[in-house]
Amino acid sequence: MIFQIEARLAYRFDQRCEVLLLLEAARSADQTVLSESLRLEPQVEIARLDDPVTGERRAVFVAEGDLEIRYDATVEVNPRDSRLGEGHVSPVRGLPGEALRYLRPSRYCPSDRFESFVAREFGALHSGEQVKAVLAWISAHVDYRAGVSNVESTALDTFVDRAGVCRDFTHLAISLCRAAGVPARAVSAYAWGLEPPDMHAVVEVFLGGRWQLVDPTGLAPVDGLVRVATGLDAADIAFMTIFGRGEHVSQTFTITQAA
Repeated sequence: MIFQIEARLAYRFDQRCEVLLLLEAARSADQTVLSESLRLEPQVEIARLDDPVTGERRAVFVAEGDLEIRYDATVEVNPRDSRLGEGHVSPVRGLPGEALRYLRPSRYCPSDRFESFVAREFGALHSGEQVKAVLAWISAHVDYRAGVSNVESTALDTFVDRAGVCRDFTHLAISLCRAAGVPARAVSAYAWGLEPPDMHAVVEVFLGGRWQLVDPTGLAPVDGLVRVATGLDAADIAFMTIFGRGEHVSQTFTITQAA
């Protein structure tokens, strides 16, 4: 499927500071960027720090005063295999080096705190069936509700509160999968069909020797996700990181299927 993406951001910076922008669609095997345009007003010099392994696009610039950011892209997403049950979990010695870091606890995903729960709740299952059971448990026990969590909330908070938004669902799913020995990482994406439209946090698990996208919230189809960034948790995939102080004025994200 081919999707049209539009992102519009407006920020105000009272002091000169650097900004890291993760807004552009990634160059990856499961999607092709057909065209795109990134414009900043007023114009500033942009340094590129793109990742050749993940295909992640990173723009860094110096901001001061009022700034408007406009990103437009046309992206073709290839059909994705979502048959989790048929994927096996690789032993640690069989994992690619880049997957190892996604087995370990991280700031928002203290997976070591969930090992006993995972062993008791899902220990009788294996590989992809275990991941499917984790996702089913989250769907049955966690409500999608705004206002429960904040930027400091971890997977433990979500486990206790049993409610949150996509970021929280993602952190809990990652933590439970890592506790089960399945490499799992956070992915930011434009999500077709998500209402209201926004940047969406989802999960990628390493099964059957490859990464597979899943949406723990169940709000967006996997084939309608246009990936942007990947990382250990939300700290790695924020669409904007300000090294200083900035004020959010407005922002909108839209994704539509091209005719």
